[in-house]
Amino acid sequence: MDILSEKFLKAVGHGPGVYIMKDAAGQELYVGKARDLKRRLASYQRHLGLGYGKTAAMLAKTATIDTILTATEKEALLLEASLIKRHRPKYNVILRDDKSYPYLTVTVGEEWPRLMVTRRRVKDQPLFGPFPSATALRETLRLLNRLFPLRRCPGATIRPRIRPCLNHQMRRCLAPCHGLIGQDEYQRLVSELLLALGGRNQELKKRLETTMREAAARLDFEQAALCRDRLRALTSTLERQVVAADHHLDQDVFGLARQEAVAGLAVLVIREGVISGQHRYFLPNPLEDDALVLGEAINRFYEADRFVPDEVIVGTRPEDYETIEDWLSELKGRRVALRAPQRGDRSQLLDMATKNAAQAISDHLTRDETWDKLAASLVSTLHLRRRPERIACLDISHLAGEQTVGSAVAFYQGGKEAEGYRHYRIKTVAGPDDYAALAELTRRHLTQAEEGGFRPDLLLVDGGKGQLRAVRQAVDELGLAGRLDLAGLAKERAEEGERIFLPGRKNALSLARHSPVLLLLMQIRDEAHRFGITRHRRWRDKEAIRSGLDDIPGLGPARRRALLTAFGSLAQAAQATVAELAAVKGISPALAEKIHAALTQGGEPTRINQTTGEDTK
Repeated sequence: MDILSEKFLKAVGHGPGVYIMKDAAGQELYVGKARDLKRRLASYQRHLGLGYGKTAAMLAKTATIDTILTATEKEALLLEASLIKRHRPKYNVILRDDKSYPYLTVTVGEEWPRLMVTRRRVKDQPLFGPFPSATALRETLRLLNRLFPLRRCPGATIRPRIRPCLNHQMRRCLAPCHGLIGQDEYQRLVSELLLALGGRNQELKKRLETTMREAAARLDFEQAALCRDRLRALTSTLERQVVAADHHLDQDVFGLARQEAVAGLAVLVIREGVISGQHRYFLPNPLEDDALVLGEAINRFYEADRFVPDEVIVGTRPEDYETIEDWLSELKGRRVALRAPQRGDRSQLLDMATKNAAQAISDHLTRDETWDKLAASLVSTLHLRRRPERIACLDISHLAGEQTVGSAVAFYQGGKEAEGYRHYRIKTVAGPDDYAALAELTRRHLTQAEEGGFRPDLLLVDGGKGQLRAVRQAVDELGLAGRLDLAGLAKERAEEGERIFLPGRKNALSLARHSPVLLLLMQIRDEAHRFGITRHRRWRDKEAIRSGLDDIPGLGPARRRALLTAFGSLAQAAQATVAELAAVKGISPALAEKIHAALTQGGEPTRINQTTGEDTK
């Protein structure tokens, strides 16, 4: 059946709308929008029957085309974005940031926000970066912590402290935990930090100059000196930045480059005329021409809650650029221009972005070539049955058999794959039995991996023959024997070097210390250990600070805080009578009796060493 027959096209309206191409199984292949739906679909007829090109390949797989007419072009744009986000079709432009790059974020949703390094986006929380260089990130953090000494203690809330921490003594924190700064002044500092991170340094500079003058006028010379020091540091930073233009506009410049069947996209971020960063993407399936790809890329880029600049610069304006301008203007709250310059400063910026887009293609293809060689080495060295595109590693962490945690990490084509990371509390094993714990971990993780579609090609275990045997038995029980390869990596002992154990092989395999295969397996094994030990320590620390109050029904966090506030410490609360406990707000007489019984442990008060916190009874 001709999916674009005259009969089908006659039934399609001429207004704006969205079309969805699906294969025979009903899977969405492509979602598009059009100002004139009928004319847009008719344009695909020239690709039918061609033996080349991605559009022809997609149409060959297309079994049905669904259409949805909308009242306006803007409605079509928003509906297209919603459908792409829901179905993630193979042939649409999906912008994937390189997850290995860290970002900076400010936890604006907290009462006392913090500056943090992060690798994932949190809703309604600003994100700045990425930072391809760890050195650049550390230098930026060091500067910002000196200029804007926000709290650095972990946790969404702060606990009052008797005395400030060492960071305050080093002038790296203003000690809100000790009440040394008010909420208004702290939030002003946060807003200044957001201006600096957003590249709005000129605006921040004017604000600091005003604050310095006001502080000097009221004879607050300490505050004036602090503003002066921040101004000096900010000025020296500005001198090192690359000025893109003599205006103070905020701009995003979209450069697109193609190489055979693939494309690269680079977005230069310019704030107040200064280049403050860039985003680079590799596009494996750029189906349409440059104008349509750029239009779709702009839609995907700004639907992720990003800052919208005054200008968006592209090489070719999309057909529906006016609709995109209206949408961006609505997001920003004032007019946004979508420009396609042919000469001048903007054209030079576009050339720079296009060169970076070409570099994105080169980097990706080089990474692919490197992985091809490494994957072939893995197959030949470890005698694998299949190419290990996805490698998972299992590890067990515990302390004398207590708080046993299983961890699983996944690497896809040599890079971390967050979807395959899992933690498991071991449930069926008591005591330090690593083999039994590994068997449970293997069964649970591979069951989830089968259901979630991230089953590994190679399953690596941290350990030797015994651990590998336990994992192999669990794999056999699941009926997965022969469907994935197994290997064990044992840590170095007595200068023997790292040893690799393989099923059916009596002796361990020893590789040169600089072998790329060994280095990759060690990296994956160490990541699994790091991931597991972090959760184990968190669980262990949580258990270590538990008290008798935690197990009392009806005594929640608020009432526990009220008790500790009233008596000062758990030791003082243990010395109190039932009547004194009941006098605390929120504590009933019946609950006071339960608290008294728990703290006195059968009639004898709990005695706690005030220095070490140990129960001395």
